[in-house]
Amino acid sequence: MPKPSGFLEFRREMPGRRPPSQRVHDWLEVYEDFPPERLHDQAARCMDCGIPFCHQGCPLGNIIPDWNDLVYRDKWREAIDRLHATNNFPEFTGRLCPAPCEAACVLGINQDPVTIKQIELTIIEHAYEAGWITPQPAAVRTGKRVAVIGSGPAGLAAAQQLARAGHDVVVYERDDRIGGLLRYGIPDFKMEKRFLDRRLQQMTAEGVEFRPSTHVGSGVDAAALAAEHDAVLLAGGATAPRDLDVPGRELRGAHFAMEYLPLQNRRNAGDEIPERDFITAAGKRVIILGGGDTGADCLGTALRQGATEVLQYELLPRPPDARPAETPWPTWPNMYRVSSAHEEGGVRDYSILTKRLTGENGVLKQLHAVRVEFVREDARQVMREVPGSEFAVDVDLLLLAMGFLGPQRTGMLEQLGVRLTERGNVWADAHKMTSVPGVFTAGDMTRGQSLIVWAIAEGRTAARHVDAYLMGDSALPAPL
Repeated sequence: MPKPSGFLEFRREMPGRRPPSQRVHDWLEVYEDFPPERLHDQAARCMDCGIPFCHQGCPLGNIIPDWNDLVYRDKWREAIDRLHATNNFPEFTGRLCPAPCEAACVLGINQDPVTIKQIELTIIEHAYEAGWITPQPAAVRTGKRVAVIGSGPAGLAAAQQLARAGHDVVVYERDDRIGGLLRYGIPDFKMEKRFLDRRLQQMTAEGVEFRPSTHVGSGVDAAALAAEHDAVLLAGGATAPRDLDVPGRELRGAHFAMEYLPLQNRRNAGDEIPERDFITAAGKRVIILGGGDTGADCLGTALRQGATEVLQYELLPRPPDARPAETPWPTWPNMYRVSSAHEEGGVRDYSILTKRLTGENGVLKQLHAVRVEFVREDARQVMREVPGSEFAVDVDLLLLAMGFLGPQRTGMLEQLGVRLTERGNVWADAHKMTSVPGVFTAGDMTRGQSLIVWAIAEGRTAARHVDAYLMGDSALPAPL
């Protein structure tokens, strides 16, 4: 443990965020620098808790108390080694993960938890500044060729692990740039893409071959591709969005979040997108359906584009301000949270069910909704419409951020003939192999929509199983 009395001496402290009035005019990350001496104090708060439940909270099994102690003792080189032992990309998780480890922190039972996520991010950024993050190419090549389809966090984690095991790894990505949702689904104000690019440079130097603009299943036959490789890993994510099944959905002005967000990221990257193809909130009244992270991403993007007003509607009730009894420690608490985008503007409203959309000349003009309540009936929660609560609101741009239903079924999955689960995800056995021998799967494609830490953990786990399938055994880290 770092300092026996640290949790008594120091209170939880996080980096400040740039003023909303300033940051809504750019696409840079919102956080300010955090002085190292204050981070030293934050690491000192990690207790001798006996059983570190933060391990249970982290899908990657990050050895959190160890690197907290190493930061406290200024042993930064050892800290990054301990961090990389379980996590290929702490610069991604340190920015994007909701930190279930902090929800499981023992100190969080009756105090604010340790600032695990910020310590993690500072370790990796310190390591980059010190020049410690260098390519780690395999000393011996196996001659085995592996195709990884999808370049999100699961695919990238698996690709790096397999390349370091000595295999020839080719990552196929249907978009024109590598990164999956990290590239086109995450706004730059949450993670600037230079952090992704520097990690891809390391992976390229380690021997990973990237092939963007290669849509396996459309233009490239998946079965033929599989025949050209010794193993295939499917890591295409859960890309089928949940739609809004109401009258008027076909009106112009209603878009999925993942139709909207990538266009701004492309512009930020320097792409020239014709105005007729660009979806913008500039000068518009925007309604976002969905109260999760994707909805918040849409909110922050719309405000930066110059929306006149943004409303964010959620079907479920407003969560409580404190951890409720239904989600006790160390589980992930269902609580009201305020993201950086919510600090910047917009109005959030809850328990709203959209009934229909109306417009003029094929263009969306109004959203018609009703308020709902959730009541317990026969030991289950039942949604009921509140009589007399119907209302209509003007809208110029409607963004659907209601989650994802699983992977795209047509194309690649059909061509490979892999088995699907009842929920429509790709079925896998205990070794992450699909119903087709030599074809494995990882990440949201098999789990369904989930967290970045789960994607990286799944990619690492699948890589070990692929390696063992090819070589009979594997020296890659064992799945947790």
